[in-house]
Parts: sequence; structure tokens; C-alpha cells
Amino acid sequence: MFVLKTPKGTRDYNPKQMAIRESVFNTIISCFKRHGAETIDTPVFELKETLTGKYGEDSKLIYDLKDQGGELLSLRYDLTVPFARYLAMNKISNIKRYHIAKVYRRDNPAMTKGRYREFYQCDFDIAGQYDSMIPDAECIKVVHEILAELQLGDFHIKVNDRRILDGMFAVCGVPDDKFRAICSTVDKLDKASWEEVKNEMVGEKGLAPEAADRIGEYVRMHGGFDLAEKLLQDPQLSQNKHALEGLTDMKDLFKYLELFKVTDKVIFDLSLARGLDYYTGVIYEAVLIQPQNVHPSEELVSVGSVAGGGRYDGLVGMFDPKGRKVPCVGVSVGIERVFSILEQKAEASEEKIRTTETQVLVASAQKNLLEERLKLTSELWDAGIKAEVLYKKNPKLLSQFQHCEETGIPLVAIIGEQELKEGVVKLRNVATREEVDVSRVTLVEEIKKRSIQS
Repeated sequence: MFVLKTPKGTRDYNPKQMAIRESVFNTIISCFKRHGAETIDTPVFELKETLTGKYGEDSKLIYDLKDQGGELLSLRYDLTVPFARYLAMNKISNIKRYHIAKVYRRDNPAMTKGRYREFYQCDFDIAGQYDSMIPDAECIKVVHEILAELQLGDFHIKVNDRRILDGMFAVCGVPDDKFRAICSTVDKLDKASWEEVKNEMVGEKGLAPEAADRIGEYVRMHGGFDLAEKLLQDPQLSQNKHALEGLTDMKDLFKYLELFKVTDKVIFDLSLARGLDYYTGVIYEAVLIQPQNVHPSEELVSVGSVAGGGRYDGLVGMFDPKGRKVPCVGVSVGIERVFSILEQKAEASEEKIRTTETQVLVASAQKNLLEERLKLTSELWDAGIKAEVLYKKNPKLLSQFQHCEETGIPLVAIIGEQELKEGVVKLRNVATREEVDVSRVTLVEEIKKRSIQS
């Protein structure tokens, strides 16, 4: 028996959910535009070759399309690799772009936490050769602005640097060929305990227990500018070329973040690793914090990370035939997680969410006025007013009012024999029920005026 359902890890959006989603997108896009970004689009599928070897352990989550006897294709896993391909292919060496589109991952879905197999990403990236840490600081500022504006609750933005991590692994005695594997294990620290992470390092990845213990001492550290200063005094780390560069840049980053007034939310956290292979410098992740004293009935979803990103200076070079590098830094907002929180908030607050933008319903109190109603509706549409009319020849006045209350339409324009004679329309405010006669000539102006006020 065929079961009617959406595929595993996907969902439909009803009009109410779409209204929430649209308002989130508007907030995000206006922030991206405020920072001077332009937008692009790329295909939903790429050549399989393009995506291969860019995602480390996560490569197993890529959806490969069936071989149709032509090119071997895969659905895009993120928007960053296609962006790098786009830059290399079009020989672009600097651009500030945003891209909002769906990506696909054969992950184990956790729908309540906003983890899907098909989901939107909202990316903001700055490509080009610029002075150190200025674009990186702007990306963190962008995340801060978006999360503050969406009012999702308290959040932290954790920052670290791939070079500091690599330096830390080196001084702790991790062999070069195990850096990436150990990195993706450290990345699990936000979901697993140190004991579990250590067991994976030693048991599965074959790391010496004493190396794991030394990593353990570092990854427990977090702070801000002060921690970067302190680590620069660390006799071993400060001798490592990569760590030294990363820590020096980290101090600059905090200096700029101070000027952008966002340091209250930013934490330099040595356990942040972000598992993707292509990061080369600063990495960051925004995490929502659960208030401890939440009222039992207000229990919100635990969603964890809602945005992440970093610097990836080598990715474009992987696609360029001459290996030309284009330094890039960017951030991706994991929008589905944001939706799940806002949807739950909306349900909890029981506030009515409007799913249409109709400003006025054209109604009549008597029979045989369908033509007049259609004529007036058409006049309003032509004047740019969002108007509706019921699809009945002689609807009851009460059912016309009810339609407005159910859908949140704020005004009714009522016409009857008398109004037509006098060249006026009775404009009714649905909420207060007060009615005034408005001249047909000034009706459009009056509706516009009232729409602004509301």
C-alpha cells in the first residue's frame, strides 16, 4: 500500500510557517544588504568531482544522483564549495556575496531540532586579498546582528583558529597525518563529554593517551583577548609558527570586535574545531544558550549551533587550473534551526500570525451588487491596494465580516444602493467596528493612510 508522505528528513511548510520563514529571510537579507553584499545563484547539483574531497568525514553524507549515462552528479552539500567553484570558473578575485538556497545531506534527521536532509542555508562571504582579520570581524558582526534582531534568546559566538588548533595538536604530540581525524573528534566536544571524546581519540583514532591528555588541558580553556595574550606566553605554543600566527591574529580580531561592540557575546574557545576540511584560519560558531530557570511550560527546543563559518583561503585554488588562490571568509546561518525555535515560540504565545497581506475586503450589504463589487475591487488592485472579494454572487454581510476576522483583514469597504448613489464607500474597521463614509475618489488614499498607521 502506497503511503502518502514527504521523504524522510523533509517537510512541507504551511502558510503560517511560510509567514514566519519569510520574515526571517527578510531580516537576514536586509542585514546582508546593509553590509554591502550582492547575490548569486548556482545549480542545485554539481559535478560529483567538484564536491569530492572537500568535506572530510562528512563526504559520506553527500547525495549522489543516479548515473544516467552522462555526467556523474551530486546534490550540493553546502553553498561554500559551489561558491569557490564559481569564483575559480569566472576568474573572480574579489566579491562580497550572499546566497540563500537549499542544500542536501544524507544525515540522520532530527526534525524537532531542526536537522533535515533538505534545508536552507543563508551564506555571507567576503572573497579577496584584504588586511588581516577585518573581513573576519565583519562576518562575526553580521552573525551578531542577525541573532540579536531575530530575538531567539541569549547566544554566544565561539571563535578559534585552525592554525592554533594545528599548533596545539603538534605540541601535544599528534602525528601530522592524524590532525584532521583528531580535529573532527574534538569537534564533538559540544555534544559529548571529554571522556567520550578521549576514548574515540585513543581507541578509534589510535592516539597516544598522553597526547590526548595534553589536548584535554588546552581544549578546556576559554576566554577572550586575555586568553590569546596568555597563550602567547605559553612556552610550547608560542614556539609553533602556526599557533603564533593564529594567536597574533586572534588579538587583532578581538580588537576589531571591541570596536564593533560585540565582544560581550564572543568567546575564544580552544575546543571549537568545526569538522570541515577546507578551513585554514579563524573559525566561529554561534550557539544558543538555554536559560537555566525556564518555566516548565516554556521549555524550548535545545537547538545548539545556529550559525558557523570561518576562513578558507585554499578552496578556490583547488579549482583553479593554475592554483591561483583567492582568500575567503564567510558565515552560514542554519535557518531551519532558527525556524523551529520561532515556530515553537509562536505556538506557545498563541499570537495570531497573518498569512496574507490583504488590506481590505470589498463587501456588499444587499443582493445583486456582484458587478459593482468586482468593479471596485479591480479599481483597488489597479491602484496597488491588496484587496479581496468573496466569490459569491450574494454573500451574507456577516459571512463577509467573519472572513475578515478569520484571516486578519483589517478593513471592509462596503457598498450598497445608497452608497453608489452618493459616490461613497462605507469603510469599516474590523477590530473596532467603527464605520465612516469615504468618498470613492479618496478611498485609495484613506486605505493607504490606515495601512501605514496599523
